[in-house]
Amino acid sequence: MSKGKTDTREADLGRDPVGPLLVRLALPTICAQVVNLLYNIVDRIYIGRIPDEGALALTGMGVTFPVITLIAAFAALIGMGGAPRASIAMGAGEHEKAERTLGTCTAALWALAVVLTAVFLLFQEPLLVLFGASADTLPYAMQYLNIYVLGTIFVMTALGLNGFITAQGKSGVAMKTVLIGAVLNVVLDPVFIFLFGMGVRGAAVATVISQAVSALWVVRFLAGPSSELRLKKAFFRLDGRLLWSAIALGASPFVMQSTESLLTVTFNVSLQKYGGDLAVGAMTILTSVMQMMQMPLLGLMQGAQPILSFNYGAGNSKRMKEVIRYSVLIGAVFVCCVWVVVQLSPRTVVYLFNHKPELVEMTAWALRIYMAVGFTAAFQWGFQQSFVALGEAKISLFLALERKIILLIPLILVLPRFFEDKLFAVFLAEPVADFLAAATTSVLFFFRFRRITRNMQQKNVEP
Repeated sequence: MSKGKTDTREADLGRDPVGPLLVRLALPTICAQVVNLLYNIVDRIYIGRIPDEGALALTGMGVTFPVITLIAAFAALIGMGGAPRASIAMGAGEHEKAERTLGTCTAALWALAVVLTAVFLLFQEPLLVLFGASADTLPYAMQYLNIYVLGTIFVMTALGLNGFITAQGKSGVAMKTVLIGAVLNVVLDPVFIFLFGMGVRGAAVATVISQAVSALWVVRFLAGPSSELRLKKAFFRLDGRLLWSAIALGASPFVMQSTESLLTVTFNVSLQKYGGDLAVGAMTILTSVMQMMQMPLLGLMQGAQPILSFNYGAGNSKRMKEVIRYSVLIGAVFVCCVWVVVQLSPRTVVYLFNHKPELVEMTAWALRIYMAVGFTAAFQWGFQQSFVALGEAKISLFLALERKIILLIPLILVLPRFFEDKLFAVFLAEPVADFLAAATTSVLFFFRFRRITRNMQQKNVEP
């Protein structure tokens, strides 16, 4: 592709100094992750500040997260599977196949959005109760979800099709998709929540409008002359073979995201049982703080991936070691800084979301427990993403499932049986799972990476 080259394509991944190169490639991906985080964080900050009912409203919004996560997961199933398939087809000179893949995935996303909208509107009340809503928080959860679900088609379009822009090497345009929606959401939230007095409904309206604008931006670009992949009416139909190929590749990110819903449900149900609405509200804030640490870290690791992958293909084990050393070191410094702030001044962090004394006290106490070993995230995420860059997708998927499905969910259910303070035990499950997952990931990576580099060195010395 001659147009729209990314920084990755313009940089010399095999010869440029690793440190500056990593910073150059990671900054856009970190910015994209931080901007995307605004969608999740801003609503919570504003809702938590609604006079008198902010704490209950925040808790109510918290129990809608599994639905929101599932919608994003289904968008990833189609989009994150279809975009690489289109890119591969373009690289092979099969441009029409790439555009047919785009058309098939667009049709699938829109059809799936209609189905999901109907399902969540029909069954939202029993689902929200299942996800941990109480009689007090259910009305707020339904107020938010009733409106948010109506924008499912916009959410899935923006999330699912933006990858087809990145697949062309136009990362700058793709980042604008996220930036436009996030900035608009920040502006519209206080207008609808406070100025128009719509409360929780206002936050949902602002989010739907922002996602609609992002979706229109994506569709307009893909249907316009600036896109190398064109969204054409002739290809807007379901091709079973192309769709199945996309789904097979998108299964991994779908599983990664959809399990977050199961995790949220497990946490909310256990916290509701042992701590009531206040504990569920605290969990909403804890999740937000954890995302504030994880998203930039994920952006850093995504910036390191192309350098690591390129040098893996080139057989340059020395540069591979440098990339991992730099990325993990930078990540460790970042997460340690966040960890220190959380441990020394948890109330300052909690005040970003709510000022209600009871909620602040519980959340500040829980935050120190929940993120007790947060400094290990650099190793867990850094090595896991490195496995992806090295083509070890199965190991990476296992490690993600290990932390959530094998460790964390059972610990949430089992630990309260061994502690008198049941609420403490639920929050304790997070650091225990984090420590064990980080240890497993580090050990696996050490042995696997050493074997990979040893095999590469042996091939290089063979005549």
